[in-house]
Amino acid sequence: MKRAEQVTFGGSGLNRAAHLRGDAAALAAARAHPKAACLLLWRGKPLVQGERLDRLSLVPMTHPLVQSGSGGAADGPVLLGLAEDEAPLFAADISAWQPEGQDLSGLGNFVDPTEQQHPDLPAGHVFAELRRIMSRLSPRDAELAASAKAVIGWHETHRFCARCGAQSEMVQAGWQRSCPTCGGQHFPRTDPVVIMLITYGDSVLMGRSPGWPEGMYSLLAGFVEPGETLEAAVRREVMEEAGVRVGQVDYLASQPWPFPASLMFGCAGKALSRDIRIDPVEIEDALWVGKGEMMQVFAGEHPNLLPARKGAIAHFLLQNWLADTLD
Repeated sequence: MKRAEQVTFGGSGLNRAAHLRGDAAALAAARAHPKAACLLLWRGKPLVQGERLDRLSLVPMTHPLVQSGSGGAADGPVLLGLAEDEAPLFAADISAWQPEGQDLSGLGNFVDPTEQQHPDLPAGHVFAELRRIMSRLSPRDAELAASAKAVIGWHETHRFCARCGAQSEMVQAGWQRSCPTCGGQHFPRTDPVVIMLITYGDSVLMGRSPGWPEGMYSLLAGFVEPGETLEAAVRREVMEEAGVRVGQVDYLASQPWPFPASLMFGCAGKALSRDIRIDPVEIEDALWVGKGEMMQVFAGEHPNLLPARKGAIAHFLLQNWLADTLD
């Protein structure tokens, strides 16, 4: 698919500087670089700025919030890579901060509209939920935010060795954890997920999960199991969820999805029939939507259906399907 990497969180060509991760002297020099900058995260929410909250806000490595220690999931700043001018870019978690008196009502919800302002940061530089603002960010900012959220989220849930249970230590500038007790080495986890544009003629198969906002439907998706190809996963998941048999399957595009740590493989599949038999344990509903009706959905004119979230690969695939640009 020619437009594959135009998806939100698609590749921006970031130099991840993996050669620096195991070099203590080079890392020290990177942290001390006069142009070195750090993206702060609080409870998974990146620091952003602008009237539309459409730009990441980076602080210098000398900022007190960086110097005083992260107080979060990671044991220190994580090296994200190098900017075009070779300036080192880091991320740090400050989730230990307690924003007293601020609105926290949206934390953990499917949609979190709240913003948090740290007293040691400029006015208008706030922590905002990435899912809410992801489509506004530039490709570079989106890649930085996704990488930072995913790797710091991994540290939060993998502080202890999976082999012996001892507390592990962050190494390789945040891209590995090492167990001092048994020597186990652990690396950031990414879970493969297939998300599929299943069509029958000019209709596409849509489904919804329990708890989604009223009227929200999206493409079917599911985790790839061990020993399974992407094509087999597509056919299995569609059969399990909607009872629809799928024939030909083709790969289209991928999207890092740091909610918390998935890589979405967008695939196209040809349904062999329109018969739907949903599994209520898997999904709440499934239906076929024709192109004309989907155009209404995207225009916001459909009386019952809402479009897939802008910025998600489901929205990207459906948009290209409607425009006949799946290539």
